[in-house]
Amino acid sequence: MTPEPRPGTPSPDLAPAPAHSTTLTVGGMTCAACVGRVEKKLGRLDGVAATVNLATGRATVSHPATVSVTDLITTVEAAGFTAQLPEPAPEADPDPEADPEDRLSSTDRPDAPSSQDSQGSPASQDAQDDGARAERHRLLVTALLSLPVLVLSMVPGWQFRDWQWLCFVLAAPVAVWGAAPFHARALRGLRHGAATMDTLVSLGVAASFLWSAYALFFGGAGVPGMTMPFSLLPTAGDGAAHLYLEAAVGVPLFVLAGRRMEARARRGTGAALRALAELAAKDVAVRTPEGERRIPVSRLHVGDHFLVRPGERVATDGTVVEGSSALDLSLISGESRPVEAGPGTAVVGGAVNSGGLLEVRADAIGADTQLARITRLVEDAQTGKTKVQRLADAVAAVFVPAVMTVSVSVLGFWLGAGAEPQAAITAAVAVLVVACPCALGLATPTALLAATGRGAQLGILVRGPEALERLRRINTVVLDKTGTLTTGRMSVAALTPRTGGLDATAALRLAATVEQGSEHPLARAVTAHAEERQPDQPLPAVADFSATPGHGVRGTADGRRVEVTRPGDVTGLPAPLPDAVHTAEAAGHTAVLVTVDGTPEAVLAVGDALRPDSYRAVDRLRRLGLRPVLATGDRAATARAVAGHLAITEIHAEARPEDKAALVTTLKEQGGRVAVVGDGVNDAAALALADLGIAMGSGTDAAIGAADVTLVREDLQAIADAVHLARRTLGTIRGNLVWAFGYNLVTVPLAAVGLLSPMVAAAAMSASSLLVVGNSLRLRAWRPRGAGTSARRPHSPRAQARWETR
Repeated sequence: MTPEPRPGTPSPDLAPAPAHSTTLTVGGMTCAACVGRVEKKLGRLDGVAATVNLATGRATVSHPATVSVTDLITTVEAAGFTAQLPEPAPEADPDPEADPEDRLSSTDRPDAPSSQDSQGSPASQDAQDDGARAERHRLLVTALLSLPVLVLSMVPGWQFRDWQWLCFVLAAPVAVWGAAPFHARALRGLRHGAATMDTLVSLGVAASFLWSAYALFFGGAGVPGMTMPFSLLPTAGDGAAHLYLEAAVGVPLFVLAGRRMEARARRGTGAALRALAELAAKDVAVRTPEGERRIPVSRLHVGDHFLVRPGERVATDGTVVEGSSALDLSLISGESRPVEAGPGTAVVGGAVNSGGLLEVRADAIGADTQLARITRLVEDAQTGKTKVQRLADAVAAVFVPAVMTVSVSVLGFWLGAGAEPQAAITAAVAVLVVACPCALGLATPTALLAATGRGAQLGILVRGPEALERLRRINTVVLDKTGTLTTGRMSVAALTPRTGGLDATAALRLAATVEQGSEHPLARAVTAHAEERQPDQPLPAVADFSATPGHGVRGTADGRRVEVTRPGDVTGLPAPLPDAVHTAEAAGHTAVLVTVDGTPEAVLAVGDALRPDSYRAVDRLRRLGLRPVLATGDRAATARAVAGHLAITEIHAEARPEDKAALVTTLKEQGGRVAVVGDGVNDAAALALADLGIAMGSGTDAAIGAADVTLVREDLQAIADAVHLARRTLGTIRGNLVWAFGYNLVTVPLAAVGLLSPMVAAAAMSASSLLVVGNSLRLRAWRPRGAGTSARRPHSPRAQARWETR
């Protein structure tokens, strides 16, 4: 029976028709109720599914070809919001001396990047800066006008003759102009039959100010010498002679200040994505037959040769043609150690050249580069939602109308119970102001922004929040061997010369001289090992070279007849060569016999070496409560040797791709929540079938495409780091949502029974959103525990797992 793929992986035979995916920048959203309204409106179009992110202000829409982008924008605008396509980054001014083909814009060139910079074009950035300056100006003026009103209202001893009229004059522009954004959005929502957080704030400010105006002109509060006591708890007052000007100015002041701080904090959660965008070089020095010249990176083509000087960033993915240097990849892969690069070394765009001059041939440009793929993965991950956030958004969509109903009910109840009108209005306004669902809308997206950005800095790319949820719940990890637990490159693990014969260096040099005539992986490993041991002594040329497939090579080196072959029967070999052959085979390595002039001189053990961090990584997974399983296509002896080094007890050797897929199915049927870690084409089926697929960043495109998590840095401990990060992120989201729901459950009843004044309610509402964003920002500084730390750990496995996730 063919196993079912995990959710979200359609069967090839039943795959739906491909849908278009469009990203829109949505303006005017202020709370989770706005998010729900936009998603609901877009979802009413045939075949359209939308995910809206409050923190980024973007909507990711999947739609059929029959629904155009114009239809999507019109639908969003019909809901009372603005919408537009993200503005592409403009091209630099074309070189007047360049060929006409080089002057094509990014939208005309087939190799241009398709992903958008998170910052947009300079024009878009200027518009954002202008908007931020306008908000700062509004907040500053509102604060200057509001502070005297708040002080005079709260300090009865400072209430001089006719103080109330001065407060009215100062409060009027705040209630009208300072709160204008709330009034405008509330009216726009009203025209479209929608109620949002702005509706609550607008009604609260309008009710407080209009009641105060009535009290001043008609209720006796305007008489000279009137004084008014202040209390954080609402009071009944005397008749209608009670003012709420402090609420009329305090609500917009606190909400504007909260929005300002919230926006700054939300920009912080996306700092990692902006840092990725800033890694891209703007121009590059290209070497041409006419000489060197600098051109915009957008005009670079595959095959062009460009220069990277010390301190510069590599312009795009390519291969070093000339020169050697050390490259800093820390901002791309999270790898802190510099990587040495020389002729033939593949380099990635965005890496910083720390040493000498490099000449690089461009192999990929634009959207095909590793940096562009990383940026797209992070952007995609930040637009999704967890299941619990979808529930929160559904609640928020009906929350505002429910709060308005509660507010009217509270007003009617207090008036019906014989309370003074101002007390009834105080309670009703406090309910409106305190019950903003901002925190609900920010609980998940801000945490995802911070977590996915931090993951990218650590070399962990998570495809979306669903993958993050599955990553947190896995209990079984199926590990591939070659390229995952091992380096994937053959190398000489041991060299054993015979007693009384040639020394190790001489035997290795003769073997490498003959092997340099072969392209076999074993031959390349022997040759490379000799060059590493004696880099200043080049190998001589080999004469009379011949190779026998499946047996070995022979030739003449330094006048001596040399054979490098499989050992065959070891009983006649001189000591300690037989023991060396047995040791190599027990370790899963390939034994190679070096014979010089007919005398066996040495045994080389060649194999795929374990990654230095493999044992530590597997140990950390085990201490997290995860069950490691080794599945490899290699022979049983090799698999047992690797498993023995890593203390893995469950081994599946000589496993073909279909065998690995069947193993995943069996483990799932046994109740396991299975993650598969691999890097090759043969792992793609198992990666797609598992509950969670984890691909090594150095692996094939097929493996990376089928995976939910990609480990960019060459460090297997990133698997444990990813599990840590997932657990911490989901814990943060849960904490945010518990606070957001709990805040409303506590404050709305307090406001309804008259225990919160509108001003205090406004401050509490703003503080609620800031606490949620601040809690999410803690993820930006998160560091994995248990990786190379010397801190004392608990002995209990359960306590160890808790310690790891602190």
